[in-house]
Amino acid sequence: MTAINTLIPFTSAIISFIFSFVIFRRYAAKRRPHLLLWGLGMLFYGIGGFCEAYFGAFGWNSLIFRMWYLFGAILVAAWLGQGTVYLLAKRRTANILMVILGVASAYAAIRVFGAELDPTLLTTSVHTGSELSGHAIVTPGIRTLTPFFNIYGVVTLVGGAVYSAWIFYRKRVLLHRTIGNILIAVGALAPAFGGAFSRFGIPGALYIGELLGAILIFIGFWRATTPMEEKSSQTVGEVVG
Repeated sequence: MTAINTLIPFTSAIISFIFSFVIFRRYAAKRRPHLLLWGLGMLFYGIGGFCEAYFGAFGWNSLIFRMWYLFGAILVAAWLGQGTVYLLAKRRTANILMVILGVASAYAAIRVFGAELDPTLLTTSVHTGSELSGHAIVTPGIRTLTPFFNIYGVVTLVGGAVYSAWIFYRKRVLLHRTIGNILIAVGALAPAFGGAFSRFGIPGALYIGELLGAILIFIGFWRATTPMEEKSSQTVGEVVG
């Protein structure tokens, strides 16, 4: 269990940080807002994985738990999804949603870092982060924030990837991006399935789901953006630019 709870989330963190660096480099070259948001989202993904690895090696402490809960449990999916919103939606709509997400994220950060925690669970619990999060936060109302952020993230990220894949497939152009977008959608859902299996008592399921998610999103990114010869000159938008 120690290896599962430490090495797997640490690997997820490394992959996520590398992915984030790659996207930030692309953003520096192209200056497209969806790339900035995707880079931040994968940075949050990496922070969540690092905190889980720290827990596996040393146990939870207050700062590590708060960082994990804010970046790994609340923000990551929503900020990745907001990147897709900037890619697919009208700029005015994307800007309005960005303001709402920014204010909501600031509110979540204030609530999480100001929350009262149960110190006995932070020092003695043997549960994974998803199991611990349901008990360690004593202050009421904070755990209810998580579903709103995650639902928004899943709808925008997975919905956007599926929509883009369908457009590419229907138009029979850039079909390699169809595969890439499908991989992104599956990767975005993998941590949710891992968390579900974890709640059924399967050891390490959450961390394995997070690792698979990071790998699939990374592969999907490269597949969707790899230049390939196309028979048609018609182009459509791509998920990660």
